[in-house]
Amino acid sequence: MYQWNAEDYARHSSVQQTWALELLGSLELADTDEVLDVGCGDGRVTAAIAARVPKGRVVGVDSSLDMVRHAAERFAQSAYPNLTFERGDAAALAFGNAFTVVFSNAALHWVRDHGPVIAGIARALRPGGRLVAQMGGAGNVATVIDSFEAVMRRPRWMRDFERFESTYGFHGAQDYAEWLRAAGFEVHEARLIPKDMVHADRAAFVGWLRSAWHPYTSPVSAADRMPFIGEVAAEFLAAHPPDPDGRIHVPSVRLQVRARKS
Repeated sequence: MYQWNAEDYARHSSVQQTWALELLGSLELADTDEVLDVGCGDGRVTAAIAARVPKGRVVGVDSSLDMVRHAAERFAQSAYPNLTFERGDAAALAFGNAFTVVFSNAALHWVRDHGPVIAGIARALRPGGRLVAQMGGAGNVATVIDSFEAVMRRPRWMRDFERFESTYGFHGAQDYAEWLRAAGFEVHEARLIPKDMVHADRAAFVGWLRSAWHPYTSPVSAADRMPFIGEVAAEFLAAHPPDPDGRIHVPSVRLQVRARKS
């Protein structure tokens, strides 16, 4: 289990929020829908969903207790009576026949094996219920991973990564569609979407590495983590310098799926 800092993540996740709102904008919701947001993070997008289903309800789940606490404090039930947050594992969802929609953005790629994830989503949905999700897909942020791996091989850091294994699950569209069908879903969309992730400057890029790359940064001691991240940022920028406005571009790939429970 990784140690999240919800405040730090909220400051450095504007791109993820933008993509989430784009996905949410394409989601047709009835005001009575009951929605599960898997990997709700700091709760901003979950609250936006709650505002769109005033006669329904929304439950946001996240594996990070810090994220759940932050979301519950920022979006209290006094202001959002149809919204609750719970700690929960995407690979072990504890809901049964409870929702008409499951939504997830920038979260499911934190789980390598998606079989239990999809099975839990299927259990949580009522018959005819919909899944709409976007996550990192095959080839996602490969240039950043290359930079991490180059620094990990340096003598100073090799010992920290002797038994390293990434926990990310970046999957392809065809595989995902097959897994969904095997779990009883009608697949309406499963595709990879190239995206340009833009960071305003080096400080914003470093903040993203610090707040959202726990599989690659947590093996390093807290005292050495920022020097390690600094080397990764320098490695990346040497190969991918900022544009004329100082912005840093990270080629990304999103896997977007839409499916309905049979």
